[in-house]
Amino acid sequence: MEPRVADPFADIRPFNDDEVRETVDRILASRECLTALLRFRLGDRWLPLAPLLRPLARWYLRAQAKDLTTVTDFQMRVKGYVEQMIAETTAGFSVSGLEQLESTQAYLFISNHRDIAMDPAFTNYALHRAKHDTLRIAIGDNLLTEQWVADLMRLNKSFIVKRSVSGPRELLAASKQLARYIKHSVQQDNVPVWIAQREGRAKDGKDRTDPAVIKMLSLARDKRVQDFGEHIDALRIVPVAVSYELDPCDATKARELLQLETTGSYKKTGDEDVSSIGLGISGNKGRVHVHFGTPLQQGFESPEEVAAAIDDQIISGYRLFSTNHWAYNRLYGQIDPPTGLEVGSVSRSAFEARIDAIPTREQPFALANYANALKSAEQKLEVR
Repeated sequence: MEPRVADPFADIRPFNDDEVRETVDRILASRECLTALLRFRLGDRWLPLAPLLRPLARWYLRAQAKDLTTVTDFQMRVKGYVEQMIAETTAGFSVSGLEQLESTQAYLFISNHRDIAMDPAFTNYALHRAKHDTLRIAIGDNLLTEQWVADLMRLNKSFIVKRSVSGPRELLAASKQLARYIKHSVQQDNVPVWIAQREGRAKDGKDRTDPAVIKMLSLARDKRVQDFGEHIDALRIVPVAVSYELDPCDATKARELLQLETTGSYKKTGDEDVSSIGLGISGNKGRVHVHFGTPLQQGFESPEEVAAAIDDQIISGYRLFSTNHWAYNRLYGQIDPPTGLEVGSVSRSAFEARIDAIPTREQPFALANYANALKSAEQKLEVR
């Protein structure tokens, strides 16, 4: 009998099919999970009744999950909730650019980052609907502070980015492991991968790729046989632009940015990320559009060049709505509507009322969250 080869990615990779059943059972046994689900569905006012409701919730969920034995089974169940979310919280969902990509080919999708959960969810749904394989999705361990959350994410093909490691040696080791896993997924497993263009959401509406992300990817390069440009080409990087007519988290982002500007720091509350995820899922998003760019194949020589090329495609592919134009006019001054502006589903009066409901000092930050997508497009045209 041959010795079993150790899995170098065991602590970060998504779960395999043979791990699904035990993981589902572990999640359903979690008191914290059941309480969180009750809170999400029923609100805080029901929490005093949680001891009575948890057994009912566990019985219901076990009945729903009794046939889940593979990752595909789990994702097909999630698909129903995603479609319900799209029907209830958007005014329409559209996709462009996928006709340029091979459905049997794995790519590394690098997208702008406006929403913690919805950016990869919308990208994943667009791919699935077009008969592409579903994504392996990067998620920071800062969002996985509870075991049941980590279990749930890894069931849904998420892999872990170790942001909480301390010390330069540990950080380098974690970054190398991450880069190798992404490369292995795309090139050996032929499974597509999603990562964000930067750590943290673009709360100011400026979609810019952090070259540090590209430097991390380059840690998987074998310098003896491959130069930087060849390594980037082989990863088959495809920029993705996810556009929202409305941002459910616009007010909370504005509050954070004002505090950063006035005090120089901002400390999150313990459940703030979870709250932002919930608001992003349940809040009104208006129209949503996902644009897939073309694979980067340009003989790049530096991470900065790659980042600039990703930015170029994301800014070009971002779908501008009237909300972006109205915010720009109010923040920076009147300009004519840009070519290709989509009217969307929100009236100007409703958008103005939305902004006016935000505290006055925070309003410029909320407006910038919408206006800067248009400003980036204008600056891109000026450069050309």
